[in-house]
Order: sequence, then structure tokens, then C-alpha cells
Amino acid sequence: MRVETTGGVVEGMLRRGLRMWRGIPYAAPPVGALRFRAPAPVVPWEGVRDATRFGPVAPQDRKGQFLGPAPHVLISEDCLTLNVIAPPDGERLPVMVWIHGGAYSVGSSREIRYQGEVLVRRGVVFVSMNYRLGSLGFLDFSSFSTSQRPLESNVGLRDVVASLEWVRDNIHAFGGDPHNVTLFGESAGANAVTTLMTVPSAHGLFIRAIAQSSPANAVYPRELTAQWAGEFVELLSKVVDDLSTDSTSTEDAGELLVSCDVAVLVQATTRMQLLTPDRNPGTVALCPVIDGEFLPERPLDAFKAGRAHAVPLIIGTNDREGSLFRGRLDILATTPPRIRAIFAKTRKKSRRALKSQYPGLPARRPATDFGGDYAFWFPSVKVAERHSRFARVHFYRFDIAPRLVRLAGYGATHGLDLFALFDRMDGTFGRVMGALGGRASFKRAGIRMQRNWVSFATDGSLLEWPKYTPRARRTLVIDSVDRVEKDPRGDRRRAWQDFVPHV
Repeated sequence: MRVETTGGVVEGMLRRGLRMWRGIPYAAPPVGALRFRAPAPVVPWEGVRDATRFGPVAPQDRKGQFLGPAPHVLISEDCLTLNVIAPPDGERLPVMVWIHGGAYSVGSSREIRYQGEVLVRRGVVFVSMNYRLGSLGFLDFSSFSTSQRPLESNVGLRDVVASLEWVRDNIHAFGGDPHNVTLFGESAGANAVTTLMTVPSAHGLFIRAIAQSSPANAVYPRELTAQWAGEFVELLSKVVDDLSTDSTSTEDAGELLVSCDVAVLVQATTRMQLLTPDRNPGTVALCPVIDGEFLPERPLDAFKAGRAHAVPLIIGTNDREGSLFRGRLDILATTPPRIRAIFAKTRKKSRRALKSQYPGLPARRPATDFGGDYAFWFPSVKVAERHSRFARVHFYRFDIAPRLVRLAGYGATHGLDLFALFDRMDGTFGRVMGALGGRASFKRAGIRMQRNWVSFATDGSLLEWPKYTPRARRTLVIDSVDRVEKDPRGDRRRAWQDFVPHV
């Protein structure tokens, strides 16, 4: 189980009939002077490195707005590691590289037990990675940069690119084909996928992509992200009680950011997350930034002009994305003030047309559907529509949900597709969800989904799933019985098309 990588020799393990390696560094620890800097090359090690345990997860709030890792899971800034799962034998197998979600604030490559194993048993090599989260990875502090103390943008996304470069240089030693890599992810991970499809330095590192519930438009210009950076520094100053708002200078802010204790940065990030949805409705502060260099332009503009990487794409969303975002998770445009703020940006006629698609708005159910469609569904439609003019696209909608989940008012909500894709209905939470029925049907839908994903990653083929075009808009609806529909919810799509002012 020993494999030689560009950093040194790693020793993995055989578990449940599969070869596994965990916690392999793909870049230098982003600590000290490397905080808020692009990932540096991995530091080579001598001897044999134990690769049987997951590496520390990126700094995050264990009990913040989104629940983080369990108390026993180690958190550290030294988090840039990845994991590989491979079949017991095989060479030049297709490679699937997974980017976890979590609103760019929580999550890790270990968050789903047995993640990826069901796909590996179908004949692929599975890679998952940790990347920097929160303010350490997805706030743009470059406005506080100096020649003596540079601070770079998009460092979390740069981490993902570094992991893909590691895959290119090393995955052959694990039985994978470096020329047959599919990048896939869900939620923030899917946003990373659609964004990296427009990042020049990611060109050639993957030949196919899968984006599950991508908030593809959650990528913002530097003017707005610089404003958020300033607001964050104010919050951070209050948390540490060292600087007042009036006395904070650019130099003071930069020093504070690079020297502050990581736990204080995490606390300030949680406060920032709670404020942003009301200060800037429809946005999230933790996001990629259009910096003109690493990310030259807004991804939706790149897709429209054909400047995205021309790789085949599977993209889609769940039936009721927004229903998950209630209570402490409420970050979408689902409250009356947030909806009014968004409506104020467009014409009265367009507002009327859109309101007709969500009868009862802003009551709870139509509001959650409105917020989910604004964040996930319509941006994904625009990516599919635009990219399909230059490369092959397959669009889906995930509709199936166990009976208990439907009775609870969630339906096929955000993230439910992961239980199908990674075959997690046999776990405790999966058994609870299926307690009132629908578990077997859900598992069968998951098997069909796994087959499609692996077939696509293997050679790009998909049976009985026609490509998406702006004219036909054929969509695979994943349900108890899968079906293909032509332009489902076409009236709603046309209402959004006329309404959204920035497409």
C-alpha cells in the first residue's frame, strides 16, 4: 500500500476491499507568512508518511450558523490535504475529484462517512480534498495588501487548483488516469466547479464537470468584496477589542489579519455571515471574487461569451432547494424585507410576472421556493443555456424524497441528493428519513444516479439522457421513475429571465 508521490512516500490501507490513502499534503501549510497567500508547493518529507488518518479540517465554527465538525475532529490552519480511494487493482482508471459544500464556511473531505466508496466500486478513483474556508479562504483582503505583506484573493479556490495539479502529477501512481479527470461538487462545491470552469489556471486539469446545486452567480466584483473586507475588519476589531473603527488604518488592518488568533477570525466570520443576508439581500459574503487575474470575469459572462473551458457538463438542482434554509440556516432571499429589496431592482411588470409563479409570496412556502430558485435553480439554468452553445450539457432536476421528508415540508431539498449519490440511506439519519416509506425507491434512484455519474466520468456517455439545448431544454427528472421533460417550469423560467437584472 506504499505509493511514491512528488512529496514523498505515503502508506495507505486496505479497508472494506478498497485501497485508501488519507491526509496526503498537496500544498505547504498556509500558516504564518503564508496566511492569505496562494498555496505554496508541498514541503517534501523523508521516510514513509502514514496515510491512514484524515488530516485536520479547515478552521470553522463548530456551533455557528452552520454546524461544523464534531468535537473530536481536529481543526487546524494546516489543512491542505487530500484523500484517495481506489479499487483493489486497475490502471488508468477514470478519476473523480470531489469538492465538498458548506457555504464556503464549514465542511471537509471527511464529512460523509464512506464518501465516494460506492462510486469507486463502479470503477473509478475518487479524490476529495480540504481547502481553506471562511475568512481564511473566501474573503478578499487584497485591498489591505502591501509590498512587505502581500494578501492575495481567492486563496480557497487556488487551493482546489493546487489539489488538481497534485492529481495531474500523482494520480497515475494510484491507478488513475491524469488525462481523464472529472471535477464534481455540491452547493459551494458546485459553485467552485462552475467558477473553475472559467479560471485560466484550471484549464486542462479536468475534462468533464458535474455541478450539483450550484449558486453559480455567487461570485462578486471587487468593489463589493472590498466593502465586505472592510466590514469584516471592523467586526474583527471589536472581537479582539484592540482597535476602534475610527483608528483602523490599512496597515493596522493587514497586521491584525495576519497576526490574529485563528479562533477569533472564525468568530468574526460567523458574525459576518449573520449580517450579510440582510445588509445585501441575495448575496453571501464568503464567495469567489472577480479579481481580474485568477478570476478575470464573472463566470456567467464567460459562459455567455464562450470563454469557459469547453468541457462537457452535468448540471442541475433539487426540486425544493430553498426549503432547507430555515431558522439558523436562513441565508437566502426568503424574508419579506429581503424579497422587497430584490424586487426593488427591477421593473414593476417583471415583478408581477414573477409573483404569479409563487402564489402567496411572501408566505413561508412560496418564499423558500423563491429564495432557492434565485440562489440555485435559475443561475444553473443560465449556465446550462449558455455553456450548451459551446460544449455538451446535460441538465437534471432531483425530485425524489422519502415520505417523512415530504411530510416535514422539505421535499427534495438542498443536499438531499448526496444521500442518493453516496448511498447513505443505510446510515442512522437515512433510516430515520425512510422510516415512513420511500427508502427503497430512493435507493434505486441513487443507483441510477451513480451509474450516470460514473458513466459520464468514464467516457462522457449517458444513456437515455439527451443533451440540453436552449431550444428544447430537455431535462432529466430524477424521481421514483426517471423521466425526460422538455423545458419543465418553462413559464417560471421565462418570468425569471425577464426579472433578474444581472443576467
